[in-house]
Amino acid sequence: MKDVIIVIAKALVDHPEDVRVNVVESDKSVTYELSVHPSDVGKVIGKGGRIAKSIRTVVTSAAVKQNKRVTVEIVS
Repeated sequence: MKDVIIVIAKALVDHPEDVRVNVVESDKSVTYELSVHPSDVGKVIGKGGRIAKSIRTVVTSAAVKQNKRVTVEIVS
């Protein structure tokens, strides 16, 4: 799942070398913290949050098999 987020984020940003994903796991959930270069945050969020919502939808759909709640947070 982490790799999926990295591939999507690197395709969107100008500084792909600064894309990082930190995984925080608990009993019932997994949180992926996506961090990008400060100038690329707007590109990952998108107009009105559309791109961020799309990334979350793809990750949630791909994580159905894990039986855990999956969230993606964008941190700067």
